[in-house]
Amino acid sequence: MSQHDNSTQDPRIYVSAEQLRRLGPRARSLTLLAHQPARSVLNGRHASRLRGRGLDFEELRHYMPGDDVRTIDWKVTARTGETHVRVYTEERDRQTLLLVDQRVSMFFGSQVYMKSVVAAEAAALVAQRVLAQGDRVGGFVFGDDSIAEHRPQRRAVALNQFLSSVAKANNMLNADLRPQGSVELNDVLQKASRIVGSNALVLVFSDFDGLNTQSEQLIRKLSAANDLILFPVTDALAKQLPPTMRAAISDGNLQADFDARNPALRARIKATFLDRVKDLEHWSQRYGFPLAPLGTQVPALDQLMRLFGLRGGIG
Repeated sequence: MSQHDNSTQDPRIYVSAEQLRRLGPRARSLTLLAHQPARSVLNGRHASRLRGRGLDFEELRHYMPGDDVRTIDWKVTARTGETHVRVYTEERDRQTLLLVDQRVSMFFGSQVYMKSVVAAEAAALVAQRVLAQGDRVGGFVFGDDSIAEHRPQRRAVALNQFLSSVAKANNMLNADLRPQGSVELNDVLQKASRIVGSNALVLVFSDFDGLNTQSEQLIRKLSAANDLILFPVTDALAKQLPPTMRAAISDGNLQADFDARNPALRARIKATFLDRVKDLEHWSQRYGFPLAPLGTQVPALDQLMRLFGLRGGIG
């Protein structure tokens, strides 16, 4: 499949690697560390708070006034006859894995931006902020035909490769796209589960097309041992189709005439969208991970600032 030439294209429809890199300095107020602003979506109910980095044991030492009694090592204290405490330090870094959806279902937008652009820019902003915090970052960029894997690293050159991969997948998209493969969201979730280990930060930027019961099990597994944040990217048109809308629609292989004047058809499409939203909300509550919904009307940076409870701070 050839890459689309977007050299003269509207950046609301296609992104370039340079466009994604330029977003980095503008995200300096964002943080994905455990301590979040009061208005942050990551600081809601207790179950949705980030675990943050783990703790590494550093040393045993004698108890001193003011030490937290919970850090007392009672076995060592009993053996030596003197009170000892265990001292921990925060892990120097953790790995962050970003799953970025660039399938043909993401190549849609009735407002200002394509869903694919919002996902690409949001992922780029977060990835660059994570690296600036000193953590390793990588992930999977997936289209309908391929999955590009980038192992988490703490190197600027690796981050640039990841951003280039996002831009490349984005530029593969076009209205006449006929995918030769059949990459599903579950394929990527499975790959992430195999490499992520535990105590990682996993972020998924997708419209979650193809969500099913297997998706729930994979999401549950990821959230059980890691900090998981889902960023559902939606377009307002999916919530309420205009009753006069007529269009030709395609899944990349087949094309059909779409007539929204049919009330039963409008109802089915709306129900499908609402069922997907309901599933994600239910799993979020059940397994204790936050949802950070993104739309297509406002720039990705502005949406992330709002989601993380921040005002201003944009350079």
